[in-house]
Amino acid sequence: MKAIVYKSTGSWYVVKTEQGQSMNARIKGIFKIDGFTSTNPIAVGDAVEAEVENETEQTGLITDIYERKNYIARSTPHHNHQRHIVASNLDQLLLFATLKEPKTSQGFIDRFLVAAEAFHVPPVIVFNKADLYQKKELQKFEELKEMYSAIGYPVLLTSMEQPQGLDELKNILKDKVTLLSGHSGVGKSTFINAIFPELKLRTQDVSGWSGKGLHTTTFAEMFDLPFGGKIIDTPGIREFGITDIPKEELSHYFPEMRKHLHECQFNNCIHINEPGCAVKKIVEAGNGDISMDRYVSYYKILDSIETNPY
Repeated sequence: MKAIVYKSTGSWYVVKTEQGQSMNARIKGIFKIDGFTSTNPIAVGDAVEAEVENETEQTGLITDIYERKNYIARSTPHHNHQRHIVASNLDQLLLFATLKEPKTSQGFIDRFLVAAEAFHVPPVIVFNKADLYQKKELQKFEELKEMYSAIGYPVLLTSMEQPQGLDELKNILKDKVTLLSGHSGVGKSTFINAIFPELKLRTQDVSGWSGKGLHTTTFAEMFDLPFGGKIIDTPGIREFGITDIPKEELSHYFPEMRKHLHECQFNNCIHINEPGCAVKKIVEAGNGDISMDRYVSYYKILDSIETNPY
């Protein structure tokens, strides 16, 4: 019978059948997906074929995996060349960011957007904790909203405390499978608790000495939304590893650069020191078509990509 993976805790998975039955299941044998290497053969969101192993204990076996519509992965913390599939079969990604307690860097947001572009999953940026923002943060939000909206990314301002923007956020999530992501401490668990009070997910204050959020979610987990759709909560991700993107292709994942690539003199231009570079010319013109802040992010990400040794 067909089932969807709702939670992965390593060797065991929580799956839900099309009839709505949940059970703990393990993989039967070894799964090898052609041409794909990752640290986890099955991820939350995967559609799988499952069979009941023990009806009394409600356990089962996963015997096959259906083809994925898409997935998003990150490099593993200790091995940049290995990938960990965060989730699969997604309609959109939702990044929770904050401009205060803790502050999300633009570099982190831009790495997330590059990953979203690379995996072909539309992203939405949510700036949370608006109740903490003073004039300085509100001004910064307007600048970021203008910059990202111009590229085509939806941007929301929310507060789970007031609440503010919650209904708009629910409309975006309705009837879609959405991966929630962001640093720990940005309010993902508080948001989920606002929708599912009965879950009582642990939330923790931002660590005072570091200004960084503390991890409250250990494993990715999917929840059925009461108003239709599903959300997948992920462990707070401190950094997105950009995997499998050659330096010459990075600009393809910046939409505002992508539309000007054909204007560059060289088709393998990486937009740093090459003559006849249309991208650099637009950045230096300062007309806003490619913002200097986004170009700086591009440069930093480019600098972090290892040169392909092959």
